[in-house]
Amino acid sequence: MTTNPSTSPRLSGSAGPIDESAEHPQQRTQVQSLVRGLAVIRTFNAERPRQTLSHVSEATGLARATARRFLHTLVDLGYAATDGSEFWLTPQILELGYSYLSSLSLPALAQPRLEELSRTIGESSSMSVRDGKDVVYVSRVPVRRIMTVAITIGTRFPAWATSMGRVLLADLSDDELDDYLASTTLERLTARTITEEDSLRAEIDTVRQQGWSIVDQELEPGLRSLAAPVVDPSGTTVAAINVSTQTAAYDLEHLTSTLLPAVQNTAALISADLAAQRK
Repeated sequence: MTTNPSTSPRLSGSAGPIDESAEHPQQRTQVQSLVRGLAVIRTFNAERPRQTLSHVSEATGLARATARRFLHTLVDLGYAATDGSEFWLTPQILELGYSYLSSLSLPALAQPRLEELSRTIGESSSMSVRDGKDVVYVSRVPVRRIMTVAITIGTRFPAWATSMGRVLLADLSDDELDDYLASTTLERLTARTITEEDSLRAEIDTVRQQGWSIVDQELEPGLRSLAAPVVDPSGTTVAAINVSTQTAAYDLEHLTSTLLPAVQNTAALISADLAAQRK
């Protein structure tokens, strides 16, 4: 994938530039300074780990004076540092995500299961949850670099174009899926990406029926991924796990016959661990 993460919401999770003059109904319940501060934080990513004031101002749409205040507030609080011309985030920024991860038992439960899965099959494995239009990685066991974009905890990809995303979308009701598709642009990421709504609906329906998903080179050329759901005691899909591999390593038949049983078994074990943990 050659898309620049600094400009793509599907990779960075960026909310995009802020219109400081626009009035929106939800602003009545929003604290705009918090909205803007988070937007400043989200401009930093793997492609732009260090930025000037001008870069941040341009990326957020904030006035330079406003962006400067937010950046220096982050520096004063220890979440960012500066050499006088550029700014960058410090490891302390991880505290903001830790509150979510520490309240979510799934990553801790899933990590040893994913590690065992990766040892067994020799491929990278991951777990994600859905956040709006995207999937967000919450657990990851890398075996080798298989994508042009580095995948870490917090990485986001469009749910509709990923195996884990389709597993999560398959658990939506028809009305919820209608709402999701109505608010989502099915962008062509590769020559194989499904961009027709009817075709995507049919694919999600297949996932509902068979209980797993394979995405073949729709997110990035040469990449195949296989996913299965993690369910809570009520049967609701709360996460998805996957393994990803290069097309040169497995054809679709081999992927299904060799890796699918291991992925399904791991998903079942994590689901059982979650049920036991909640008793």
